Amino acid sequence: MSQPFRTEHDSMGAVQVPASALYGAQTQRAVENFPISRLRLGRSFLQALGRIKSAAAQTNGELRFLPSATAAAIRKAADEVASGQHDSQFVVDVFQTGSGTSTNMNANEVIAKLAGQVHPNDHVNLGQSSNDVFPTAIHIAAAETAHGELLPAMDALHRALDEKSRQFWNVLKIGRTHLQDAVPIRLGQEFGAYARQVELCRARIVAALDGIYELPLGGTAVGSGINAPRGFAAGAIQHLAEATGLPFREAKNHFEAQASRDAVAFLSAALKTYALALTKIANDIRWSGSGPRCGLGELRLPEVQPGSSIMPGKVNPVIAESLLMVCAQVIGHDAAISWCCAAGSFELNTMMPLIAYDLLESIELLAAGSPNFAAKCVVGLEANEERLSELMERSLALCTALTPEIGYDRAAELAKKASATGKTIREVAQADSGIAPARLDELLDPWKMI
Repeated sequence: MSQPFRTEHDSMGAVQVPASALYGAQTQRAVENFPISRLRLGRSFLQALGRIKSAAAQTNGELRFLPSATAAAIRKAADEVASGQHDSQFVVDVFQTGSGTSTNMNANEVIAKLAGQVHPNDHVNLGQSSNDVFPTAIHIAAAETAHGELLPAMDALHRALDEKSRQFWNVLKIGRTHLQDAVPIRLGQEFGAYARQVELCRARIVAALDGIYELPLGGTAVGSGINAPRGFAAGAIQHLAEATGLPFREAKNHFEAQASRDAVAFLSAALKTYALALTKIANDIRWSGSGPRCGLGELRLPEVQPGSSIMPGKVNPVIAESLLMVCAQVIGHDAAISWCCAAGSFELNTMMPLIAYDLLESIELLAAGSPNFAAKCVVGLEANEERLSELMERSLALCTALTPEIGYDRAAELAKKASATGKTIREVAQADSGIAPARLDELLDPWKMI
């Protein structure tokens, strides 16, 4: 059974729109023009877009550029959009016009339809352009998602790693450099380093958010503010700050704020850096748990699911692997975002929908992956102290402790002999170093090497 349609008009003429749709002609043209992917801008972006339209209507009402009843109707409809009541009506592909005009008009048309007797351009979009609305929505969505989801998730992972650092403080292990044996360290020191990585990455993201708080709204088409009522930008941004509880402020230079997406590139780079840190942490943990009998076997990872469809009893580090794929996606998104941010021409960047999608997905992936890794992997980690002690005793790098006593060259000879014979440094030194037994025990005490 064919879907019924209604006829809508825009400046280019008549268009057939699904009868049940809240959107109008310009949105329908975009649906027909961009049948590219299944990707659509998500909840956080649509919430930000609804907030902007509501703040704009409130400000235009206060400045008397809209009748109070019209402003109230637009605000009510925009708040419904912000709350997610009409997400199904946002149907435009991510791969669309580079300014995001199609999505902005999608919002204008849906809100106008809900408000009744309201024009999408003249009323809902009053004082605005897609060119300042869309990047403003990117900034608001990114800041809200970072504060609401990502930063708390990073805190959870930091707490889990910090707790393991304390739990493992009195456990010794052999350090590794170049994937080769090095001198002893505390297992707790290793986990303390992981916790500090997360802490520093959080600080970098917070620092990058400062640029995100600066909003382009009010610059309209090119940054000059043409057709925006005097006081519109300051008023609307104040309302957005109050609605979100975040310190949004008007751009110091609207031309820069619309022509470039440098603040987004900086935030994406901070997200990528966190993904790099997580990659190192997750790899260290899964390699330390490799085996359980034929690998390092220093850590016991929580067993969360069967690991093989053919090998009975096999258990894999699947939580770490999941996080590694999250990191790969975020790093890939950063490459795409970097390319998109470099694509600004003159007064406008024309790859903003993809920037929005990739940036917000990166934030959301890291926000979901971090606490999952904490809860299902880090919290349940156990140290295999017997294995740790065995590997440390067999390390050739223990000869480092003998260097002050017998010199570098002589210590190297003992290490080579131990390697060739399969003996430990202690065994070779007892037979061939000339160091008194009591002194040798003192030098090779791993607790004195940390």
